[in-house]
Amino acid sequence: MDQIQNQTPAPAEAKLHFLDYWRVIRVRKAIIITVFLITAIIATAVTFILPESFASTTKIKVENDGADIQTYNTPAANTMQYDPYFIQTTFEIMQSQVVLSNVIVGMDLNKIWGKKFFNGETLKTTETMAILKGKIKLEPVRNTKVMAITVYSDDKKEAADIANAVAVAYREYRLSTRRQLTSGGLVALNDEFANEEQQILAVQDKVDQLRRDLKITDQAQATEPTPSMDSETLQALNRNRIEGKRLYAEAAVQLDQLKATDKVKLRDVLPTVVMDATLSGLVDRLHEAQQNIAKLKVDYAVESVTVVRVQSLIDELDRQIDDRVVGILAGLESKVNSSKASMDALTQEVEDAKNKDMTEAAKNQPYYEQKRKLVQMQELHKLLYSKIEQTKLDYTMPSTSIVQIIEPAEPGKAPVRPNKPVNIALGLIVGLIMGVGLAFFIEYLDTSVKTIDDVERTFQTPVLGVIPQNIGYLLDEGAESKHAEAYRVLRTNLLFSRKNEGANTIVMVSAGAGEGKSTTTINLATVFAQSGSRVLIVDSDLRRPTLHKLFKVANNLGLTNYLLKQNTIAEVIQTTPVPGLDFMASGRLPNSSMGILGSAQMKEMIKELRERYDFIFFDSPPILGVSDASILASEVDLVMQVVQYRRYPQPMTLRAKQMIEKVGGNLVGIILNNINMSQDEGYYYYSGYYHDYYYSRSDSEQDAEAKALPGTAGEAEPGIKQKY
Repeated sequence: MDQIQNQTPAPAEAKLHFLDYWRVIRVRKAIIITVFLITAIIATAVTFILPESFASTTKIKVENDGADIQTYNTPAANTMQYDPYFIQTTFEIMQSQVVLSNVIVGMDLNKIWGKKFFNGETLKTTETMAILKGKIKLEPVRNTKVMAITVYSDDKKEAADIANAVAVAYREYRLSTRRQLTSGGLVALNDEFANEEQQILAVQDKVDQLRRDLKITDQAQATEPTPSMDSETLQALNRNRIEGKRLYAEAAVQLDQLKATDKVKLRDVLPTVVMDATLSGLVDRLHEAQQNIAKLKVDYAVESVTVVRVQSLIDELDRQIDDRVVGILAGLESKVNSSKASMDALTQEVEDAKNKDMTEAAKNQPYYEQKRKLVQMQELHKLLYSKIEQTKLDYTMPSTSIVQIIEPAEPGKAPVRPNKPVNIALGLIVGLIMGVGLAFFIEYLDTSVKTIDDVERTFQTPVLGVIPQNIGYLLDEGAESKHAEAYRVLRTNLLFSRKNEGANTIVMVSAGAGEGKSTTTINLATVFAQSGSRVLIVDSDLRRPTLHKLFKVANNLGLTNYLLKQNTIAEVIQTTPVPGLDFMASGRLPNSSMGILGSAQMKEMIKELRERYDFIFFDSPPILGVSDASILASEVDLVMQVVQYRRYPQPMTLRAKQMIEKVGGNLVGIILNNINMSQDEGYYYYSGYYHDYYYSRSDSEQDAEAKALPGTAGEAEPGIKQKY
């Protein structure tokens, strides 16, 4: 097994685990329970002391007014989407003086609440209104136009009456406001109507004058000049003009092509273009004559009368055909010229009609502009007249749809305030939260040593032993005490922590008084003695010696007597009821000999005791109180620091450790003392587990286990010298 080293590396910063939070709750459970109970009791008492209050709710549907007066160019706006500004405005109006004052007057609340709350003294309206506002709660019903008016009162009938009265007062306010706006709007509309009538008469006079001056024959309801040519005629002319243009273009192209054709070819081409029977007959006769002459020339000479006569016929036909072609071409050219003239005439006719219309339009434009203006004014005047009549009808019969009471308030059957289950539950929850919070806050302020991790992380020193709370003296309880195992673990760890097996002088130190170093010294020495070692306990706390009282011996003779050379070692050492355990009391300290622990005689005594005993334990005063503990730490082989759980701040304990190291003391480890195993379950395995596992068995089970392990009896533990 590896020996426990004197120094251990600093562990990484520990993070809080769930068990750490649970440990804090268990340690501080008294505070948590106290705060929890106090808060719960207060919450319960206040809940039952508070007066009961009933609630009644009226639901109303509210529409937006839209414009003040809806005119012909302002559409009705009686539909309302969700508008937080409108809702908030409505709530403010409901709680305003103009609404609540009517409720107060109507229900005579000044006198009623004066008797109820102020011994019969009639209240002022402002005072009553302040009370009334505190009783009203307004809230919208989500995604609807409905609003809820809730009133709280100790009288359930009064709560219902006030809720209904507020709804009625708000509705009357909205209706009266609407009437006022309508009345003012009617006056404005009538003035506007009369003004428009005068303007219409003036425009009518101007229209009549322009009609006479311009000599216009006006058609009924005509607001535009009448064209000289109707649209159908104009369209027909345009169609004819386009068609003539097309025919002219085709004929002109055809004529140009015929003129460019060869004269001989033209005789054959022209009949296919122009259906002319005369030309076709001449061409046919020419072809027939040409065929005859070709035959005659075979039988007759060219000069013969027959051939000459046929040739003369052919010449005559050629002349006639040429004349006919010239005539046809002349006819085609004439036709083209005629088409062009017709197209030009149509175009001119259309242009003349347009020019005439434009001239007439420019001339008569002022008249028709005034005519259009007059017609528009007359139409708007009719709409204004209709609006005035509608507004008059609305004024005489005002609509109540803007505010509708859809669910009147009814007296409540049971009080709603205080809500006892909720209040008590909240009190319990708040009390628990406050208690836990206070516990963690106190734990945060508490800088004392709480865990082994605190020790090893802060002091960079191993923990050799964890001693449970409320441990007695093993001198009285014996070797089989359930507490002895914690000291056996400490003894084993101490033996393995020694680098030198000859180091047998040990001093117990602590930062402050009351940390349990004297008890630890006695019990650890007892465990060493019970294992067969010769052990001596030296009470070196010369300022406030206590060990002699625990051993029930006198303190007249002891350490000081030897150091002052008044007695020998054998004379100052006393035996104890525990075999192998001796005790040296402190003796009485003269005031003139305060520094005797650092004397040469002390060093000689330690040297001599090393030879006589296997282990020597020195009990010392607090190291931060006097210099004696520092002197002892520098003179002995090993130093063990006792730290009491949750007693002193960590800086104080750290300062004690630094003083030990400063004087050259060999600090082998720290003993964490006075651990509450019932609260800190993490320490259970250092002490309680061993006792529960081994000492819960019967004697017969333990004897059987001992017989099953031969060769273990009588073996000395490592590092312990045999008795001599």
